[in-house]
Amino acid sequence: MKKWIALFLVVALVLFGYVAVGPYLAIRGIHAAIEARDFDRLERHVDFPTLRARMREQLTRRLAAAATDATGGIVGGDTGRALVDQVSGHAVDAMVSPLGISVLLQGRALAHRATGEDGKTAGNAADPLQQAQTRFESASRFTATAAGAEGEPVVFVFERRGLRWKLADIRLPE
Repeated sequence: MKKWIALFLVVALVLFGYVAVGPYLAIRGIHAAIEARDFDRLERHVDFPTLRARMREQLTRRLAAAATDATGGIVGGDTGRALVDQVSGHAVDAMVSPLGISVLLQGRALAHRATGEDGKTAGNAADPLQQAQTRFESASRFTATAAGAEGEPVVFVFERRGLRWKLADIRLPE
């Protein structure tokens, strides 16, 4: 009986350790996929449908706030609202793609390589996740907070699905 209890404790400890290290493995997996330019492998560490939905919501909210007139309505009424939805949808679809995430996480150097410009003149922007402050918000939510281009915090949210952690949200500065 003691053997079964010991085995159970060892398995529980290993499982707990794997779950605790999981977000860091996801960050490392994202970085490795970007370095290798293996966008299929990137999908193992990024929940693109959830990330697109959350980013679309953030961008729509910001565009709607920018398009709000003095009376509190969106400029152009229903047409303005439809335009905001369409612009935010297309922007998010372009931004939340394997290439878009790569550009975000690898900085200007990848953007210049993708466009055929000399990456040496662009400088090598550091991977923001390498210097991020990390913390568990819960047993299934982990955040990595990095400084944005202007010093404001950008929060990368990883969520656990089963045993696998994936990037599920990027909270942009307000």
